[in-house]
Amino acid sequence: MALPPLDILDADDPRVADYRQLKERWLNVEGGRFVAESERVVRRLLGSGLRVHSVLLTGPRLATLADALGGPFPVYLAPQELLDRIAGFHVHRGCLAVGERPTHAEIPRGARTLVVLEDLTDVDNLGAIARHAAAFGAEALVLSPRCADPFYRKSIRVSLGAVFGLPIVRLARWPDDLEKLRADGVSLVAAVLDADATPLAGFERPLRTAIVLGAEGPGLSSEARALCDHQVTIPMSPGADSLNVATAAAIFLYALRSPS
Repeated sequence: MALPPLDILDADDPRVADYRQLKERWLNVEGGRFVAESERVVRRLLGSGLRVHSVLLTGPRLATLADALGGPFPVYLAPQELLDRIAGFHVHRGCLAVGERPTHAEIPRGARTLVVLEDLTDVDNLGAIARHAAAFGAEALVLSPRCADPFYRKSIRVSLGAVFGLPIVRLARWPDDLEKLRADGVSLVAAVLDADATPLAGFERPLRTAIVLGAEGPGLSSEARALCDHQVTIPMSPGADSLNVATAAAIFLYALRSPS
């Protein structure tokens, strides 16, 4: 049953403590929650099946989101100036929500396309790759232990909420746990810059494929590369250095998308 909106008149109101000074802090794994930002992302959260703790928005956003606010969670209403003071920055989209992190995710049985990331600490790239993975039909995102938090506020925003529906699995032992994927019949395809690697356009994807990408700069570690079954590269014009890792991921995902 939908609850009526509750007016917030004070930035120190304890009911909006989760939203306070988000620029200086963020909800984390230990707290089990995350913050979604913007109408489009919040709408996606509301339809994801994840638990929503509350929504905080302005009057104009209430009018446009009213059709989606039918859950058993409080909806807090605040003027733009007060919303900005609560969050600690200008929330120019006028809408925030607190959700509950998934407690456990697994790689779907028989998954044909996975994206594996090693030590990606840039939340923009992580969010963009999650968005690309969802767009091109990857069935899970697999992270090394040192990867950034995919439920960090900016990562969620860049992913446009793709992280809400994409299983995200963080491996405990790296790169040893990659052997478990191989044992399950998944071929590991390393995205590399080596001139002698197989060109992407000429690579015939295995039935079950995991695209393995490293962080910008260092790329994949030698240990991770040694466990991969294939070394594949995107040929570039002479003098080109490399591609942004999220761009490279999108190209690999499009070229190696699973046959229907």
